[in-house]
Amino acid sequence: MEDYNKIIESLGVKFVRAGNVNILQPITVNNFYNVENTAILLRKGTVTYGNENTKLNEGEILFIPSGKAISIHYGGDSKDSVTNNDLSQNMDKFFKTKDTVDMTDDEQNFCYISFNANVFESVNFFQSLDIPPFVIDKSEGINNILLKIIDEQLQERPGKERIIKVETERIVIEIFRYIIEHKLFVEQLATNITYFKDPRLLDIFQFINENISGDLSNKVLASVANVSEDYVGQYFKMLTGINPQDYIEYQRMEIAVNLLRTTKKSIRDIGKDVGYKDTAYFCRRFKMMFGIPAGKMRRRESLINI
Repeated sequence: MEDYNKIIESLGVKFVRAGNVNILQPITVNNFYNVENTAILLRKGTVTYGNENTKLNEGEILFIPSGKAISIHYGGDSKDSVTNNDLSQNMDKFFKTKDTVDMTDDEQNFCYISFNANVFESVNFFQSLDIPPFVIDKSEGINNILLKIIDEQLQERPGKERIIKVETERIVIEIFRYIIEHKLFVEQLATNITYFKDPRLLDIFQFINENISGDLSNKVLASVANVSEDYVGQYFKMLTGINPQDYIEYQRMEIAVNLLRTTKKSIRDIGKDVGYKDTAYFCRRFKMMFGIPAGKMRRRESLINI
């Protein structure tokens, strides 16, 4: 338990977005993918998910860890099946964002929150655990926190941003508690949580975070961890389940997405900021990872757009 407390204390939580969404007509979104962690609370109506179309009950939360792809079906049986990219062109046809917390008059609706949770400012916590999307049974505690965040977001009151930050941190802790208390993903936790205790690996994570635009070859990482170049890749993968260059590319792309959404920098400059000297190569890798061009990602502002 003490190890868990240390991890929680080291978490850097960042609110990204939240909102209420009215489902106008049924739609299937193939391979939903988000670079942030996403929690979807079904308030009324029908949502199913996964290849087996598992039903989400009203009041339950579907939690999708960062980087995990999943099919989501909104509004019951759907004749329309689209990719994330296709959906962005027809958003108003299927969804409507509401500017109120009260959704009692709408037949089908859900609310959501997206957030980042990084350990030591560098390691995506839920992604690092390598857990699949899962359902949180009806929890008035977590549900009420989410609704409070949305209410704060819709109001202009003193301390708004601080309240949202604090309540987002509470959601992260409650989700982690839920995993522990319900004994979920025991094997994944036992395997993947241990690397937070390895000082050499933490040095690598910190170095990557501080030098994301620079040389992050295995030779450089080996010197940081004081191990051989031949061994550093094996060492990193043994503790994290992923090779270091794949991890670095994901971190670079995650930062690139944030820059696309929050700045007016050119795609060329963003590519350079995250370590890609060749803009064309950056764009190819970006589209390969997210399924859409970088320019289209820039225009996406809501959960469903991603």
